[in-house]
Amino acid sequence: MRFVINAGDAGVRLDKLLCAKLPGIGRTAVKRLFVDGRVKIGNEGRLPRRAAKGDVATEGQVVEVEVAATDTAALPDASAPLTVVLETPQVLILDKPAGQPTAPLSPGEQGALANALVARYPDVACCGFSPREPGLCHRLDTDTSGLVLAARTVEAFEALTHALREGRLDKRYLLLVPAEGLPEAGTIDIPLAPHPKDRRRVLACAHPRDVARNEPRPATTSWTKLREANGFALVEARAPRALRHQIRCHFAAIGHPLLGDVLYGGDASHGLGRHALHAHKIIWGGDPTVPAFTAASPLPPELERLVPG
Repeated sequence: MRFVINAGDAGVRLDKLLCAKLPGIGRTAVKRLFVDGRVKIGNEGRLPRRAAKGDVATEGQVVEVEVAATDTAALPDASAPLTVVLETPQVLILDKPAGQPTAPLSPGEQGALANALVARYPDVACCGFSPREPGLCHRLDTDTSGLVLAARTVEAFEALTHALREGRLDKRYLLLVPAEGLPEAGTIDIPLAPHPKDRRRVLACAHPRDVARNEPRPATTSWTKLREANGFALVEARAPRALRHQIRCHFAAIGHPLLGDVLYGGDASHGLGRHALHAHKIIWGGDPTVPAFTAASPLPPELERLVPG
């Protein structure tokens, strides 16, 4: 979708303007467009920049919005796999296997976690970033396994997604990387941006030139090495806001790409058929809306065999 801001729309916040122009996908889905970098704004004849939801429209500016055909409701699919780790009146925590999409990738598609979720718990359709993500507070890449948090009420969804944005919800990940040269612990503080030449990837903007050109978002990943075996390190990482591909891109940027992660230069010679990333723990301290909870998922067998304890 592409349009030019006219005099009547000038002065309106860009997120409110898109809500009016895209009524079919809803307010939360519009927010997700900004989070995912799918809204750009600029002037005729110049490269557009990534827009923020708080930007104010100026007459004559050109707005480009990447609205996927997948912004349609997830269809219930009771045959799709669904493992529930924790169930309360406010939340569900699900354990997604590698290879299963979190949400359907095309209209009418079934088999995704969202399809299974809405089939068994239709109440989650009350909230979400878009109709194809009912109740889902965040997503995992298709080949990332592990815990996914879903809300069952609008109030819980708002409280938990707000906590995620502020880094107050503790999500931890297990990953395998080459062990040689990896310190016992550390922090990666490199901002990330959509890759300008490959939409499948994100770009670690370590150089000031990349920062100036790509307007990246701040991203911080901290980690601790748990053990080593067979030349690999099992690492626990935390990424409070967890941008798209954050952990994968960050470890590649320091010369330790995830095992099996061919998109970021990882070694694929061990027959995993996936990248070695597992969302293994979610801890919430509680608030007046959603009581405290903790959930954990063990390292999958195909990863455990490479770094036996």
